[in-house]
Amino acid sequence: MIEVNPKDTPRAYAFEMWMKAPMPMVTFFKTLDVSRLIKAGKKNGLKFNMLMCWCVGKAASRVKEFFMLPVGDKLIQYDTLAVNTIVANSQGEVSSCDIPFSNDLSKFNADYLRLTRQVADTSENHDLIDSMVIGTSALAQFDIDGAVGMYSGVFNNPFMIWGRYRKGWFKTTLTVSFQFHHTQMDGAHAARFLDLLQKEINKL
Repeated sequence: MIEVNPKDTPRAYAFEMWMKAPMPMVTFFKTLDVSRLIKAGKKNGLKFNMLMCWCVGKAASRVKEFFMLPVGDKLIQYDTLAVNTIVANSQGEVSSCDIPFSNDLSKFNADYLRLTRQVADTSENHDLIDSMVIGTSALAQFDIDGAVGMYSGVFNNPFMIWGRYRKGWFKTTLTVSFQFHHTQMDGAHAARFLDLLQKEINKL
């Protein structure tokens, strides 16, 4: 990762407009058809949350804005992405686990299983500071319509939240929320990411 001069990037105007805004975060909601994801998971013995995280990373890797993030008062460019998941740990609490994104699903799955198990057992967070991390939080046991993440002013990373998927007659749906810093991307970039996410799910 390297610090870049915002004026030398396509985010120059956004950096000037939104870096000092009191609330620079934007949240989109989208209902996804996850029927293919569930089918692929059951057929191959893969966890739903792992597949969602992989599809999130896969879609994000196709949107160049994800590789640049405002950190403090600087704009940082990253070479790699990671997807974060929240893990129930051995202390009865939750810990944070960053999983490096790989286009290879089998490698991502192996890293996901190894790292989440490590975090669950040790109750210690696993952080990847050299990757641009997309946060996720799965409240799979709850039926929610959406959630807006908290803006702390410390972490500007994009963040996704989802609850329990809903089974219908012909398809299974999942409502997700996606929060992003306006300096990092515009609404069109976020909407394209969510469209790509649906396409990645459909490819499974």
